[in-house]
Amino acid sequence: MELTFASYNIHKAVGLDRRRDPDRILAILREIDADVIALQEADRRFGRRESVLPLTSIVDYTDYEPVPLVTRPGSIGWHGNALLVRRGIAVADVAAVALPTLEPRGAIRADLVVQGHRLRVVGMHLDLSGIRRRQQVRSILAHVAGCGEPAPAVLMGDLNEWALRGGCLREFGEGWQVLAPGRSFPARRPVAQLDRIVASAQWRLVAAGVHHSALAARGSDHLPVVARLELLKI
Repeated sequence: MELTFASYNIHKAVGLDRRRDPDRILAILREIDADVIALQEADRRFGRRESVLPLTSIVDYTDYEPVPLVTRPGSIGWHGNALLVRRGIAVADVAAVALPTLEPRGAIRADLVVQGHRLRVVGMHLDLSGIRRRQQVRSILAHVAGCGEPAPAVLMGDLNEWALRGGCLREFGEGWQVLAPGRSFPARRPVAQLDRIVASAQWRLVAAGVHHSALAARGSDHLPVVARLELLKI
């Protein structure tokens, strides 16, 4: 079984032209055409902090549905993190993951069922502080390990980690594959691999890359990253 996973910091749907354009983001999601997508900065920053992508628009104009985690009216996730799954993928469990932080950061975890296999997915947006990032990775790994029955896992998001191999990436020990799809930030002229996908040992990497279309080049300050993974026999 092969699945495509993607992570995209949508910058509250504000593009490089300084326009908030949710329809443009939805079009980019259709271009990516992944099975599971982790979004960061999916909520407005002030006021009611509702989602910048209206739920009705997601349902009506894409093949995705947000993982149901209602933490405040109008939001589709937790601290700007949201998970979208292709229709037909069942959601068995979902939880917000509290992270140690001085900033409003968080992660969202969902257990999915695809072709009879239970999978565990985490979307995350880590801190600007290196010390906090390492603590946050440890918290996420502890949460995943404490979910009960083990399951193949994929963790993805904006890690805010400029180091190629060090920093918080060292917290992913044996049994984890830290993938580097490519340079994704800033979108206009990418120099940093801030957006990562991390897979457990049950997955084999088929392909990975950065989605760099005309729309994605101006839709956010980040480019989406994508990985095609094959679930090995377990």
